[in-house]
Amino acid sequence: MSSDQLIIFDTTLRDGEQSPGIALTPSEKLLIAQQLEKLKVDVIEAGFAASSPGDWDGVNLIANNIKGSTIASLARCVPDDIEQAWEAIKVADRSRIHVFTSTSDIHMEHMLRKTKEEVLKDARESVKYAKKLCDDVEFSAQDATRTDKDFLIEILKVAVEEGATTINVPDTVGYATPSDYLELLKGVYDEVKGKNEDIIISTHCHNDLGMATANSLAAVEAGARQVECTINGLGERAGNTALEEIVMALKVRKDILPYETNMVTNKLIQASRLVSKVSGFPVQFNKAVVGKNAFAHESGIHQDGMLKHAGTFEIMKPEDIGLTETNLVLGKHSGRAALRKKINDLGYSLGDNQLQDLFYRFKSLADKKKEIYDDDLLALLSDTAMGEQNDFLKLIDLDVKCGTKVPQTAKATIIMENKEYKVESIGDGPVDAVFNSIKKVFPHSARLQHFQIHAVTEGTDAQATVSVRLEEAGKIVTGQSSDTDTVVASAKAYINSLNKLVLRRQKKAPKAIAN
Repeated sequence: MSSDQLIIFDTTLRDGEQSPGIALTPSEKLLIAQQLEKLKVDVIEAGFAASSPGDWDGVNLIANNIKGSTIASLARCVPDDIEQAWEAIKVADRSRIHVFTSTSDIHMEHMLRKTKEEVLKDARESVKYAKKLCDDVEFSAQDATRTDKDFLIEILKVAVEEGATTINVPDTVGYATPSDYLELLKGVYDEVKGKNEDIIISTHCHNDLGMATANSLAAVEAGARQVECTINGLGERAGNTALEEIVMALKVRKDILPYETNMVTNKLIQASRLVSKVSGFPVQFNKAVVGKNAFAHESGIHQDGMLKHAGTFEIMKPEDIGLTETNLVLGKHSGRAALRKKINDLGYSLGDNQLQDLFYRFKSLADKKKEIYDDDLLALLSDTAMGEQNDFLKLIDLDVKCGTKVPQTAKATIIMENKEYKVESIGDGPVDAVFNSIKKVFPHSARLQHFQIHAVTEGTDAQATVSVRLEEAGKIVTGQSSDTDTVVASAKAYINSLNKLVLRRQKKAPKAIAN
């Protein structure tokens, strides 16, 4: 590998999914993985195979279907974890086992409850075992930035001795600043990598202090040649290094960052929107690169400059990230061919069955709206493109009576586990009545944490996208849905969140989560 070539390692499907409220099905994971493959991500960390049967299925599904990227699975320094990781990924064209253990004093004392000697032994034996199964082994020293430097160097050397070809130095809790992370990575480069061209130093940063991207770039300057990141910066707590920020920083600042990636940057906005839709986590308006306002200019001075020359206030072109959509429009007379072309123009590829499903719902929407905009189609795609869903609960029919007289009434027909239920409830408003009806079919103790409505486009006939976040026994899930009827959208989003809750109940996390 060239000394100026960077490996982009995406962990949206592992660390990103650890964001509270995200529980992805295997089909949803595959959909995201396929988009990462289009971006030409070098390594896709498909998940933590040993954490649950659902995670194993997701990792294995990706390993079976993705051909353009290396497929990695995380594993603790535990033989069973390593074996399950290998069984899930061994069918991939290129596989990687990613083993980790904690190395900071606070983690070893309070979480692992092990001595340095025991942790060193775990690292040595686990990397050695993983290497017997897979040629490509990565080792991570969790909480590296709060680890005694001498011990960090020692355990990374042990990992290299036993066959690890990638050594990761994670800023697990977002503690580092660019200057001290730079110095730490320089030390790792000098004392562990040295002149060994076969060893790749990796960086994995969290954004607790808002410095994840800056720290990752500092690590690259120090000699790291793999950057671990996520779409939209998803991840534990404040998130991870945002892939789109890293990639575009390298593209825009080649004068001081003379490094190359394989990334197809004009697929970034599509990836961002897809991950947002599937995860239920909206992208903040002022998010760098992919936020709604990233290329918006309101100040009169800025607008004047833009009219005269775009380069006055834009350091990158919208087209660079894939913002090429047109303003308009399809309508009720549009056919399948026109719809397919528009979907392809937006960067999506649907199978015949998926297209048929989308076309049916597109026609239904076109009967309600005169003009169908790109954002309308993206809202429809959020359901269609996800493929097979968990249909534990399904809304069939809804009739709501509302107005100035109280209480409000909702009659619903709902299928649960293939059995049809007709229910009626009252509530303090139509949405409350609808939720009470659904709760009659599926009683639960989940608490409504968040309920949000926003219009997809402008006008009184705009689709409404509703987000519903529920919490039950520490498990947090978020459901989303869109409809021109806000109450219907609310019902479908609530059911979507309950379906995710069912999946979440089945998912058991391991005792420790990495990086």
